[in-house]
Amino acid sequence: MKRTETALPGVCLIEAPLFADDRGHFFEAWREDKFAAIGITCRFVQDNHSFSKRAVLRGLHYQLGRPQAKLIRVISGEVFDVAVDLRQGSATFGLWVGAHLTAADRRMMFVPEGFAHGFYVISDSAEVVYKASDVYAPAEERGLRWDSPEVGIRWPLERAPILAPRDAAFPTLAAIPLRDLPRS
Repeated sequence: MKRTETALPGVCLIEAPLFADDRGHFFEAWREDKFAAIGITCRFVQDNHSFSKRAVLRGLHYQLGRPQAKLIRVISGEVFDVAVDLRQGSATFGLWVGAHLTAADRRMMFVPEGFAHGFYVISDSAEVVYKASDVYAPAEERGLRWDSPEVGIRWPLERAPILAPRDAAFPTLAAIPLRDLPRS
């Protein structure tokens, strides 16, 4: 396993060794002991799988009382994956990092608890699978508006993003009450 740090402490890109021959290839997308060896020790309890069309933007989501760390991987297509630090008191509060994830490169992004997460589909479609360290809890879900001016994410938009009504209605960072932000 190879772990590459990003500009946000805790958010990292992960590459698993690929074993290939004339039949095809194989890699371990998750193995607890190998991830622990590179510092990812959370317990994952839920797997999610989404299919999205070109220009769909999902996010930016986070949970308060039941925070989730996430391990994100693309199994078909390409997305621009984003994490935003929303932890009150964090030295990197309000900062973001983004990375292109593709099925071809098999890179994964790890997003710790306290960060909002989302992605924009660049290919004709994309399937994204991700592990979560806690279950989805609708009452605890919160969101950050995808184009919050205080954050300034530079999405690689090809056209206006397609958003769920819920995601379009999320507040900007300045409009989120302190009680709805995670603590560091």
